[in-house]
Amino acid sequence: MMKSIALAASLFAAGSLNSAQAAERWTFDAAHTQVLFTVNHLGFTDLTGQFRGVEGELRLDRDNLANSSVTAVIDAASVDMNHDGIDGHLRNADFFNVEAFPKLRFESTSVAAAGDNRLSVTGNLTLLDQTRPVTLDVVVNKIADHPMSGKPHAGFTATGVLKRSEWGMNFLVGPVGDEVSFRINVEADPASE
Repeated sequence: MMKSIALAASLFAAGSLNSAQAAERWTFDAAHTQVLFTVNHLGFTDLTGQFRGVEGELRLDRDNLANSSVTAVIDAASVDMNHDGIDGHLRNADFFNVEAFPKLRFESTSVAAAGDNRLSVTGNLTLLDQTRPVTLDVVVNKIADHPMSGKPHAGFTATGVLKRSEWGMNFLVGPVGDEVSFRINVEADPASE
């Protein structure tokens, strides 16, 4: 169990440029990765949406796991709340302003063990051209050979909360929640070069 925690911590820990260049490249499995978010709507309900366009990679140095890192890039225009009108509004300048800022980006900076199969991961989130730290509570679901392919595979669930106003997304803060909770389900495997 401690080996799994150490491996997961190393997957998310930021390393030096030279170490990162020596690390093995793992990529997110797009079919099994989701970025979900929930925000309160006028006090009536909590609405959940997702981003459908997500790419990410881990740099894993198997000889020195502390030199690993993670980066994720989200296509802002892929925001989806299952309603064309809401989706269109979220893409305009009131919210994600996708024409000016087409991508959201997360890069890890530190990690700490937080109990059995749990990590606390901090990184920088860039949204609307503002970069601020975000802390993720990460559950290490499983790191093992995939039962179908026999190749290494890893799965994580990350959760957290942020205030959208801290990135300058101030439209209707109050009636529409400022706090946005999120859940990220990730599977990853070594990239084929």
